[in-house]
Amino acid sequence: MGNKRKMRNLDARLNAAESYERWFEIAAEHDTLSGMDHWRGEEETDLYDYAQIRLRLDRLKALRKSKDYQGLLFALNEGIHGNMGGMGKSVLYRMAKCGTKHLIEEYIDEIDSSLRLLAELDDDIIPIQQKIEFFYRANICFGRSALMLSGGGILGFLHLGVVNVLAQQGLLPRVISGSSAGALVAGVLACLNDDELLTLQDPTLLHREADREASFFRRMLGGGSHISLEDLEALVDRLVPDMTFQEAYAKTGRQVSITVAPAEPHQRSRLLNAVASPNVYIRSAVMASCAVPGVFPPVMLMAKNVHGEAQPYLPGRRWVDGSVADDLPAKRLSRLFGTNHHIVSMVNPIATAFLSKDEDRHPLSKAAGTFGVGLGREVLNFYRGIAQRQGDSWPRFNMMMHGLHALMDQEYTGDINIIPSFRMANPVKLLSHIDDKQLLEIVEHGQRACYEKVEAIRRCTVISRTLEEILYRFEYGDLRPDARKYRRPRSSRRRPPPTKQQLEVLKASSKTDTDGAKAENRKKTSPASPSKRVTTQRGTSGKRGTSKRGSAAGSPSRVTH
Repeated sequence: MGNKRKMRNLDARLNAAESYERWFEIAAEHDTLSGMDHWRGEEETDLYDYAQIRLRLDRLKALRKSKDYQGLLFALNEGIHGNMGGMGKSVLYRMAKCGTKHLIEEYIDEIDSSLRLLAELDDDIIPIQQKIEFFYRANICFGRSALMLSGGGILGFLHLGVVNVLAQQGLLPRVISGSSAGALVAGVLACLNDDELLTLQDPTLLHREADREASFFRRMLGGGSHISLEDLEALVDRLVPDMTFQEAYAKTGRQVSITVAPAEPHQRSRLLNAVASPNVYIRSAVMASCAVPGVFPPVMLMAKNVHGEAQPYLPGRRWVDGSVADDLPAKRLSRLFGTNHHIVSMVNPIATAFLSKDEDRHPLSKAAGTFGVGLGREVLNFYRGIAQRQGDSWPRFNMMMHGLHALMDQEYTGDINIIPSFRMANPVKLLSHIDDKQLLEIVEHGQRACYEKVEAIRRCTVISRTLEEILYRFEYGDLRPDARKYRRPRSSRRRPPPTKQQLEVLKASSKTDTDGAKAENRKKTSPASPSKRVTTQRGTSGKRGTSKRGSAAGSPSRVTH
């Protein structure tokens, strides 16, 4: 069997892989046959600064071996960067299927090991204050990753396959955004903790949900019936719990954002989340983001007031499909949550028409696509200007031009792009009759599209995940220092607030610290020697009081909680 035939056979087996573990085994054979395994072992290439990475790697190893921990801390301080020497270029993670250059992987692993070593060093080697300031600062400088789920009608179920794979591999980011169909998946993720998230991977449950969804769409669209708002509400109510953004964050710790677009002109899209709109119900945000113009009526957002009652949120405004204005809100996520690395699950048919396999397209094809998008924007700018001058005379045309321009004037890619190959030739079928078999097929396509990106995601996020883990241990876990022995650095203000579970940990820890302080104070004021004995005197009322000397000695009654 010739190499080309073997490669085609391996490609077919990759496309049919039922699990990531099986896919990875086949991918290893593929890399060996294609020569990419050898490519991974070669350091020299013009794709990145291999000499700088090798120099830094050898330096970190030498510092660890010589136990020069201050020198190691300094070296990490100057070099924690996701694109050091160009090692973050996407092309380096597209060549081989099982990973990138061994030098890059070894360098990342060395940084990971060094960070863990420094975090667990005794405080007499590196003071706790110095360590904590370094880790908080490094966390901000390196940044965080975000998962952005695009709109795409029924193709939004592709996101479910992507999420399942990332959750199984422990790679699901805590920062997630969704618009339109992606908002439905994001809304579910906002309300499910890690244990509950595993239920989404149950084939039996998935089959049952797929059958229910298929019945739902058959009921809505069978026989030409109109898609009503009540039908969509029934779907959202069943999948998304009745929680506000703040309540969901307190439960799961996920910082989920949902994009909505204004139904009126002269307004801007909004990113709804636990920071910007903590009291808004996630259900209403999902409903608004799924309100496709011309298909569903605009939606008024609802929020929970101080009495626990639902009331309108911005009652004078109505909202529609979030993908119309800001399908992938990367800039807003960066400002709110400190993200600088974005993983995109793109199923929007408008975008995939230009981006399908964009990574492998010829430079001339890419340039033509970019030119076409730019030309389209300029034409829309011209016609939108005419519509705006007409004012209220052309309200529908004005809104249409505004929406088309918003669609064209967006970026539809991130640092890592998951673009499933599944397509629907007829756009009308995005809201057409499907059965449970088709829905399961869509989810499986999403899973397989994610398989080829898993190693890139793993390598590009390992340092940020390690920093998050270490800071969690400092704040709520086994590395949490005595609060009286350090001051929280200013950079810690960028950290997300504690969840309900984390607050309980802090409360229990605070009680332990207080009990310890009381015990220490009792020891100081115990009558072990006459000079430390607390003297008391009886007041005129006959009650027993504490003298100034007793208070100064640290009576437990003076301890501040």
